[in-house]
Amino acid sequence: QVQLAESGGGSVLPGASLRLSCAASGDTFSTYAIGWFRQAPGKERECVAVVNWKGDNAYIADSVKGRFTVSRDNAKKTAFLQMDSLNPGDTAVYYCAAPKSPLFFTILTTSYGTWGPGTQVTVSS
Repeated sequence: QVQLAESGGGSVLPGASLRLSCAASGDTFSTYAIGWFRQAPGKERECVAVVNWKGDNAYIADSVKGRFTVSRDNAKKTAFLQMDSLNPGDTAVYYCAAPKSPLFFTILTTSYGTWGPGTQVTVSS
């Protein structure tokens, strides 16, 4: 089973960019879609992006469309979430996750079985 760890979070000003990375261990990374989720204080965890196992299909939530992009490098066992034009509404803990089943493409939080510990993103002036 794959294990995941996020990096790249931080505190930035509105309008700035961040690139989150999701590094995987194990030999099965390339067979799993990777989802990016975020959870703000007092709010439910929401899916903001998913990239399929091959990297040629992606989902981007309407709330971040046009500002966030998702990608992956299977050779490096890493997925990325590029976040541009950040605003205070993007403040949250960001998680990457893998679905319970390989090759499965889903935006449902309950379908994900492996989660990273999360990385904090704070956007404030």
